[in-house]
Amino acid sequence: MEENEKAITEMPRNSEIRRAARYALRGNWTQAVLATLVYTLICSAAGSIPLVGLLVVCPLEFGFMLCFLRLVRGEDSSEMVGDQFDVFNKYGRYLGGSLLVTLYTLLWMLLFIIPGIVKGYAYAMTPYVMNDRPDLDADDCIHESRMMMKGYKWKLFCLDLSFIGWAILCIFTLGIGLLWLQPYIEASHAKFYEELKARRA
Repeated sequence: MEENEKAITEMPRNSEIRRAARYALRGNWTQAVLATLVYTLICSAAGSIPLVGLLVVCPLEFGFMLCFLRLVRGEDSSEMVGDQFDVFNKYGRYLGGSLLVTLYTLLWMLLFIIPGIVKGYAYAMTPYVMNDRPDLDADDCIHESRMMMKGYKWKLFCLDLSFIGWAILCIFTLGIGLLWLQPYIEASHAKFYEELKARRA
């Protein structure tokens, strides 16, 4: 327990992570919102056909997340709408990774809801690891995510929880506000990963 607490104190506060995410989004909001809109429309359309949902939406989710990793790294984000489809250039790798994460999480959820949620957070860094470690196969990337998240799952959960006020406000915009909230969340997650990676370097 003491080791976990020590690990958590080494990370920036969640407010600092959110601030860094907002900084990364400055001047990039239009691309971020458009990418989110396209992603949401594809997910909505493909989600009505289960097999298509698995074969398209699962890897696309990884691609969407990786757009924001590039963003927080200060890389060119002028084509975020198209960049999220880059995962299809390595379709088998990202499909396999996304399906394994989905399968493992569902299997844990079949036992109990809480363990499933915990494991979901343990696997949360998998897309970023797959991007940065092409030498690892999908299962090894999931394992690396689990190692990275030791002592940090609660912190990431609290980071997500900190957006709940914004999520409630989005209800009053008939969900339109989510087009701005989702990029904020994704950029924060990507920054969280960057901080974790720096501490494992």
